[in-house]
Amino acid sequence: MSAEKAEGLILRVTDFSETSRIVVLFTREFGKISALAKGGRRLKGPFESALDLLATCQIVFLRKHTSGLDLLTESKLVTRFHPQERDLVCLYAGYYVAELLLGLTEDYDPHLELYAAAQEALASFATTETTRLGILRFELVVLREIGQLPDFESCVACGTRLTEGRTFGFWVSQGGLICPDCQKEEYTQLSIHAGTAAVLRVISGEDDDEWRQLNLTPQQYKEAKHVTTTALSHILGKRPKMLKYLS
Repeated sequence: MSAEKAEGLILRVTDFSETSRIVVLFTREFGKISALAKGGRRLKGPFESALDLLATCQIVFLRKHTSGLDLLTESKLVTRFHPQERDLVCLYAGYYVAELLLGLTEDYDPHLELYAAAQEALASFATTETTRLGILRFELVVLREIGQLPDFESCVACGTRLTEGRTFGFWVSQGGLICPDCQKEEYTQLSIHAGTAAVLRVISGEDDDEWRQLNLTPQQYKEAKHVTTTALSHILGKRPKMLKYLS
């Protein structure tokens, strides 16, 4: 086993024995890892009470080259997740970030952009308003980074460009929007306006400044959330559990 150093976001903490815990982290350097923290339940030890859900830590671990758990040997707290006091939406949004990273990433598959997006999303969960846009941004970055971002440029059936003044359906199994001429009843339950498609292009893009300036209408937000929720549920094979607390 070789010792590795990394910065990681704690996604799950499970008690393993009277003194130890199993910790799942999404690290900047290695992607998702699962490690045994011996002594992790003790108040005093090598982990300095840093093994809290959604905390960001500097860690040292021994990487196993078999199917077993890695061994976490050190963990030093960088920052804790501090949602707005008494705002459960912000708290549940943090749990939602963890749920998506757990369900949609593979072990030892690093994504620097996704790691940065997760940290950015947690920082944005300060008020309900910033949380709504922060969630949408994170969902779209996740879809982009795992190669499942829907096509918001043209109809996935005929290739017609998405132009203003028209409405479209979302064809989740084909990964994009579909124009009125190609639509069938089973493709969608909600119309997506071309303006919403333009908003989705901006929020899912790599320009960190442009999407922050957006001010979505309630209808645009509803349509955009329909797209992300449908796409993520399709990939996961189920609706994310935390969504019922974020409605």
